[in-house]
Amino acid sequence: MKIQWKNLVTCIAIPLAVGSLSALLSQSGMAAYTMMNKPPFSPPGWVFPVVWTILYILMGVASYLVLTSGKPNDAALTVYAIQLFFNFFWSILFFRLGLCLTAFLWLVVLWVLILRTTVMFYRIVKTAGYLMIPYLLWVAFAGYLNLGICLLN
Repeated sequence: MKIQWKNLVTCIAIPLAVGSLSALLSQSGMAAYTMMNKPPFSPPGWVFPVVWTILYILMGVASYLVLTSGKPNDAALTVYAIQLFFNFFWSILFFRLGLCLTAFLWLVVLWVLILRTTVMFYRIVKTAGYLMIPYLLWVAFAGYLNLGICLLN
């Protein structure tokens, strides 16, 4: 299969843009986050942008594989877009607006959407489904952190 570079770059750029814009809009709440009590196993702050960048690239590659699979993929890519929408707003709810519990509930919905996307991607291109697993695991960990911060603050 020949790589369609324009599609690949676009598919990677979309989640990176979503994440970057969300981070930019949430930036004002980051100072407050550093002062919060955090649960055990909370990573240092520099870990988050590194991990999220990797995850957004993996998501982009997964969506590219589905897009270029030649198989029916409209439903899978629609669910993927919806989960990106939820991903975008989680950090705004948590960091910018300080709505800890609302953000946690939003994150639960996001996790379910990621799981659905992962399963749908897997059914189309197995590798695409596998590429979504780190994202699914990280968001589960983010849920632990989110809920822990809600309970400790």
